[in-house]
Formats: sequence, C-alpha cells, structure tokens
Amino acid sequence: MLLSAAMAALAVVCVVGLVADDRELLGAPIWLKPLKFSVSLALYGTTWAWLMSLRPRPSRLLWWAGTVIAVAAAVEMLVLVGQVVRGRASHFNTSTPFDAALFSLMGLTIMVLWVATLVAALLLAFHRLADRPGRWAVRCGMVISLVGLALGGLMIGNASGVEGLTGAHSVGVADGGPGMPVTGWSTTGGDLRVPHFVGMHALQLLPLVALGLQVLAGRLPRLAEERVRTRLVLVAAGGYAGLTALVTWQALRGQPLVAPDGATLAAAGLLLVAVVAGARWSVRPDRRAAAPA
Repeated sequence: MLLSAAMAALAVVCVVGLVADDRELLGAPIWLKPLKFSVSLALYGTTWAWLMSLRPRPSRLLWWAGTVIAVAAAVEMLVLVGQVVRGRASHFNTSTPFDAALFSLMGLTIMVLWVATLVAALLLAFHRLADRPGRWAVRCGMVISLVGLALGGLMIGNASGVEGLTGAHSVGVADGGPGMPVTGWSTTGGDLRVPHFVGMHALQLLPLVALGLQVLAGRLPRLAEERVRTRLVLVAAGGYAGLTALVTWQALRGQPLVAPDGATLAAAGLLLVAVVAGARWSVRPDRRAAAPA
C-alpha cells in the first residue's frame, strides 16, 4: 500500500509534467510513460495487498515476497522517472554505457518482481481465500497475470529501427508513429504492449467477474448456486486467456489492434462463440437435481 500511495502521488506529478513540460520522446509526451506505469503499479500494488490480506494465517515468506515486489517496482520507477528528467529513453536504451547500465538494472528489477510475484502466487493459490468462484478467479488471474508480465520480454531484441535502442514496442513499423489516444498503442503496426497490458491485468478483472456474479446472485436465482458461478468464472478465465493469446498473435504479425484482418476477426469470432457456449453450459439446469424423487 505504501507503493500504491507513492504511485498515486507520482501520477499527479506526471499529470503536471504533461501540462508544464512540452518535451516529446519517440513521438509521445515524455511524461506519458511514467503516468501509465504509475497508474498501473498503483492498481497492481493495491490488488496484491488485498490478496495477501485474505490469507487465513500470516506468512513471513509472503510478507517478504510482497516487500520484494514493492521494492523492485519502486526501483524501476526511479530509473524511469530519472531518465525522463534527463530527457532520455528508459527502455531498450543502450546508446551510452550509463544508459545501458540503467536499462540492465530495469531488466533485473523486472525479473526479480516476476519471481517474487510467482512466489506470492504459489503461497496464496492453495488457501481458501474466498468462496469457490472467488478462489478460481484469483488463481486464474494470477496465472494469466504472470504470463502477461512475461510477454513483456518479447519487446527485448525486437528490431527498433532507431540507433541506440535494442528493443521496441512496435512490430512492422518504427516506434514513435501514430498511436491510439492515452495508451499510445500503434495504429499502423503491431504493438507488443497490448498483450503485456491485457495479460497483466487479469489479476484485477477476473476477481471483479466473481464479485459481479455474486452481486447478481441476489437478482438471478440461477446464479445463487456456487457451482454455477464457479463454472462461469472458469469460462471467463478461459476466454480471457484466449484473448491474451489472440492479441499476442495479432501483434506479432505486425497488425494494429484497431485494424484486425480477416484471420484475426475469424479467431475472435470463434473465441466469442466458445465463451457464449461455455456460459450457456454453465447455467444449464442440473438434471440430477431436477429429476423427480
């Protein structure tokens, strides 16, 4: 929660920077990247603080895993903001020995954060954190989130087309071209930030699905059954995993998120049909319960 509070404060600083500092880096306002990172990490820290609070008994190892996550994220943000102040690229920048050392430090902190997140996930996965739908939402969310974090590694070594940069977000076009509002995701080529973002935030969205189903259970009698809500959560998790895979495939083919081709639309259609069919199966009446005595 200290990390989340610091990131919330940093987000305010970044907003001021966007207004007061007109510098750009690779075609985007220089304070936009730390703003997006600070908001994302504020949500990430709050989510993990909540998850760790659900464990029935305190765990020293879990406390240390949470502390490592917070420290690693804080170090990464210190480097990122420091590079913004210097007017230099933070990610993939190897143009000078100092910039390369800072990028290596960021890479190390990301690896440490991923391992600490894995440890925390394992320590929480087998405990009764909530009811069955909630437990499966948390478990699936943690797995997909770890995959989403790992997908960020696809950007390293991706041809940037810019001297001094050893990686890039975009596929098929140079970084810094036309992008979507706020996110900055490329509108002319693939963008590897899309699957990274989608996968990472499964940790927030899937528990929200479980919570939403629990709220609706008061109005929809069929959802009052725990096994029905559990099935629906598992279908949502499968659909979210499929979406993460789909946007990864789309980005790797150099295709903008907002301009899918026929193959992407067909795959998306099949995924939608599978999710709808799974949802219908999930709420089907239980024949054994409906059979006469």
